[in-house]
Amino acid sequence: MDGQYLVGTDIGTNSTKTILVSPEGEVLGTGNAGYEVEQPEPAWAQQWPDVWVEATYDSIQQAIDDAEVDPSDIRGISISSLYGGAGVPIDADGEAVYPCLIWMDRRATDQVEWVKEHVDLDRLFEITGNYVDSYFGYTKIRWIKEHEPDVWEDIENFVPPNNYVEYVMTDELAVDYSSAGNVGGVFDIHDLEWSEEACEMLEIPVEKFPERLVPSEEIVGEVTADAAEQSGLPEGTPVLAGGVDAPMATLAAGAFEEGDNVSMMGTSTCWGTIHEGTGLDQQLVSMPHVADSEEKLYTWGGSATTGGLIEWFKDEFGGPEEQAGELVDVDPFELLNMKAKEIPPGSEGLIALPYFKGERSPIWDPDARGMFTGLTLYHEKAHMYRALMEAGGYSLRHNVEVAEEIGIPLNDETSVVGGVSNSDLWMQILADVTGREMEVPAGGVGAPLGDALVVGVGTGLFDDYDVATEWTETGEVYTPEPENVDTYDEYYDIYKRLYQNTKDEMHDLAQL
Repeated sequence: MDGQYLVGTDIGTNSTKTILVSPEGEVLGTGNAGYEVEQPEPAWAQQWPDVWVEATYDSIQQAIDDAEVDPSDIRGISISSLYGGAGVPIDADGEAVYPCLIWMDRRATDQVEWVKEHVDLDRLFEITGNYVDSYFGYTKIRWIKEHEPDVWEDIENFVPPNNYVEYVMTDELAVDYSSAGNVGGVFDIHDLEWSEEACEMLEIPVEKFPERLVPSEEIVGEVTADAAEQSGLPEGTPVLAGGVDAPMATLAAGAFEEGDNVSMMGTSTCWGTIHEGTGLDQQLVSMPHVADSEEKLYTWGGSATTGGLIEWFKDEFGGPEEQAGELVDVDPFELLNMKAKEIPPGSEGLIALPYFKGERSPIWDPDARGMFTGLTLYHEKAHMYRALMEAGGYSLRHNVEVAEEIGIPLNDETSVVGGVSNSDLWMQILADVTGREMEVPAGGVGAPLGDALVVGVGTGLFDDYDVATEWTETGEVYTPEPENVDTYDEYYDIYKRLYQNTKDEMHDLAQL
């Protein structure tokens, strides 16, 4: 391990990104490869893992070519990924036998009810630090067991996305602690092992999960000859375990001490903070952090749709902006932002509920539905667009409030990474809605940079994660404007009441 360059890869919901980094944290090369999510039914969201493997190889090769460095000088690679829900179901030969039911998949509603009726939820929470919802992988695993019995018999292991790709690249099977913890009800968050007791309660054989559990910075294996040919990495390159994308992006923002909190805001939102056991609550999700995972936990909450709302709005109503953008070579989102910036805080009496894919924390309601309330003939497209941005802020505030109420220590500032951080308008809205100072780390590379840090620590280039503070500099800082904060306080109160007052009707509509 004499190489000096560090490679970080993050497998996302819609694309895989790779960066090649110097020991000083300078990004020398980048790569990106996209793909789609399969949604054969309204509540379903799944992906076959071959798209992740191909995108990983493609993005790695792009990053190496872009950096114009000698691949033999690469020290190692770490891989993070989207929350893979059930994980990739593989047979005894290591072949995928069914798609991976990812975090967006909400089909396991009957399985959630079964768990609530048959399992001691307080004991399950005591073991795992997590509760029950169709978001969690263990409910999706039960769905496969009940609906695909022939497939179930062939399943040897359920493997998280990043760990599956590492398995393909190295022929070595291991699961990092953060990915294991995020499966939910089958992992003992205190002893860092699969829980036989929890698995027995859930009627999921503990043997369905890989035996080898490791911290994020452990080397799980080396790049095989076949993986070397396809990725451009030298054969024998160390491959580190990595972890879940949200805590990895949190690490990239320099967060590894108690009170640090980061909001990863892309398609969805994962706002998370670091602690040493003080922040376990049924309304939030907890797992070992990717840095110092044997001592520190990462607890998060967040909306299922954030940037996804804006993408949907652009696709459905932004045709004129897309056409104009092509003519003048401007991003259509910029044109939409320009109009929305002219709208006052509160969108002149318009509130959106962001539950367009059900909702995760803190309401945990897969049958929640999106809503615009307050629409009049006065309102224009720009009002609706801004209201969706504000909905992302209300959701963020809701989760921060839960953390504060249960006594999690939080710093006054929140760092924001992901696509939302590229919008000055949206960042100011977040600051005004939450009343918190919002900071955007310079560079904006997110989880792949955290992976590169993991490589540095895991291969002994760095003594510890303190180097993250040297790598990460604060870019833009957005300070709440008091007058806007007062306005949003009133709207936020209505936002919370809207769900409580309409959830029965939402559920009725979902059933219809």
